[in-house]
Amino acid sequence: MPTYLIIEDEPLAARRLMRLIRDIVPDIHLAEPLDTVSGAVAWLQTHTADLLFMDIHLADGACFSIFEQVEVKTPVIFTTAYDQYALRAFKHNSVDYLLKPIEAEELAAALTKYHTLRQAPPQPDLRQLLASLQAPPPPPTYQKRFMVTAGDKIKSVPVEEVAYFYGQQKYVFLITRDNRRHLVDYTLSELETLLHPDDFFRINRQFILGFSSITGMTVWTKNRIKADLSPHPDEEAIVSIEKTRSFKEWLNR
Repeated sequence: MPTYLIIEDEPLAARRLMRLIRDIVPDIHLAEPLDTVSGAVAWLQTHTADLLFMDIHLADGACFSIFEQVEVKTPVIFTTAYDQYALRAFKHNSVDYLLKPIEAEELAAALTKYHTLRQAPPQPDLRQLLASLQAPPPPPTYQKRFMVTAGDKIKSVPVEEVAYFYGQQKYVFLITRDNRRHLVDYTLSELETLLHPDDFFRINRQFILGFSSITGMTVWTKNRIKADLSPHPDEEAIVSIEKTRSFKEWLNR
């Protein structure tokens, strides 16, 4: 039975991908997902897999450092919220490059491509690849509303009513301006790609803030910034050290 391995640092994204894979190819073995570069290196040194699903950004660094520490001959389907790594990914056994949130149809197409390549690897059409890479990307589209449940009711929340998103353990919540709390079926990494970057900013591993939710700011320890929010969150919204500079630039747009 073929073995597939998922290397992904967002538990919710890993579970969702496992569910999608099992729906498409139920007769495979899914190894326990890994969330770090070091864990993936250790696993690949003692195990083999038929196919890897690899997120670009892992808990302890970029996935490309895996290839610098261990020889990887296994085909890879890269899964990420960012499209700027496509060229680099093609250098590392890449079968496909899927942008989050991953749709079932796109995953099925990638798996079909993997099986086709495994059976009879075709010669790459370099001219077509070059033309596709040189073509201007389509303009991005952003989420306008989010479907949520409230008791036994389903409602649509316009993005203009969202104050911020908050991740707590395995869950992500949408907090509205009138302080209503709704569970959403997205990871914070997926939400970063769905929200307009002029209006929302991810300040750390727990918060994505809407600009209109910020009522004030305070200088915090280690040159960080604490954002005062409305409605007031359960935990302090403190901008991480690595995000502080870009947060200031975002505020100054």
